[in-house]
Amino acid sequence: MKYKLIRITTVPISLEKLIEGQLNFMQDYFEVTAIASEKEALEKLGKQLKVRTHFVDMTRKITPFKDLKSVYNLYKFFKKERPKIVHTHTPKAGVAGMLAARLAGVPIRLHTVAGLPLLETIGLKRKILELVEILTFACATKVYPNSKRIAEILVENKYVSAKKVHVIKNGSSNGIDTSFFDPSVISEDEKTALRASLEIPKEAFVFIFVGRLVGDKGINELIEAHIKLNNSNAYLLLVGPLETELDPLLECTISEIKENKTIISVGYQGDVRPYFAISDALAFPSYREGFPNVVMQAGAMGLPAIVSNINGCNEIIEEGTNGTIIEVKSVDALYTAMHTMLEKVTERVKLKENSRMSIVERYQRKAMWEAILDEYRKQLKRCGFEDLETTQ
Repeated sequence: MKYKLIRITTVPISLEKLIEGQLNFMQDYFEVTAIASEKEALEKLGKQLKVRTHFVDMTRKITPFKDLKSVYNLYKFFKKERPKIVHTHTPKAGVAGMLAARLAGVPIRLHTVAGLPLLETIGLKRKILELVEILTFACATKVYPNSKRIAEILVENKYVSAKKVHVIKNGSSNGIDTSFFDPSVISEDEKTALRASLEIPKEAFVFIFVGRLVGDKGINELIEAHIKLNNSNAYLLLVGPLETELDPLLECTISEIKENKTIISVGYQGDVRPYFAISDALAFPSYREGFPNVVMQAGAMGLPAIVSNINGCNEIIEEGTNGTIIEVKSVDALYTAMHTMLEKVTERVKLKENSRMSIVERYQRKAMWEAILDEYRKQLKRCGFEDLETTQ
């Protein structure tokens, strides 16, 4: 009989993207259940992955009464299922899942920290978010920041004790499948056709951004820096959804995206590899990240990167080796880096040559899964349970 493992995120897309492949890998060793909100999407994902799911309504906003109901529903489910391990991701799923697991007496309570939204907030909202994180960590038996800098921030601010914190391997929540993100999988004919369909000239230099089009991803600064380049041969390719509710872009930024012919916005794409393949460099001026998959994906696809000097980004990118690191929220620094990337061919070629290997050597996905499984084994042993091999 396998031990029960429950993985929780606030919304199903995080199960699908944030820990892609992990649920199926862990099913070889555990009886896995995935929990999230958005019932219809969750059930669809469960059928697609052939993983058992359980719906619990959760929101990404601060909603105290709904949150208490989420905790109660999770508590009831845990008491019924009696899992050995509950492992949570994302802030709301983290606090609800860890609190409910502790109340239900789940012996191994693990939480992965993939970014700290509170770092970009002030005043009362920051205090609330800090209390949420502290409560989450207090209820967890182990906390896994997905970058070394996040681990330092948690301990420095006394959100959690150092003995509870552990960064798995070199960071990241899930590593990256470097056989999937490989430039050789996209043919020259495909690249030519995609460029033509987007009306990007064959000789144009393409900077690419992948992610949500919101303020704290640095999109306002990116658009301003692109305008400042004033180079008709430099195109900016935006791959990701425009979000207008939380942290919307400036009106002038939105207008420029719509009207500037050298800015191409293609919305959310299920497969971003073709877009990386037709690009020359990643521009990722985000204000905050956990351990950004986009930067690893771009590197695996052979692109040098311009990234902000923030945790995660400044661990994946090594200055002068596979990219360049710039000051956060600085249009001038971003412009200078883009101009250098565009004009200094020899330097760019050197960065490009190193990009894929730097990712392959440090962030292979299968190695990350094995490391997480090893953590589970250690926690089971600590609690006096038999090793997994004797339970299969």
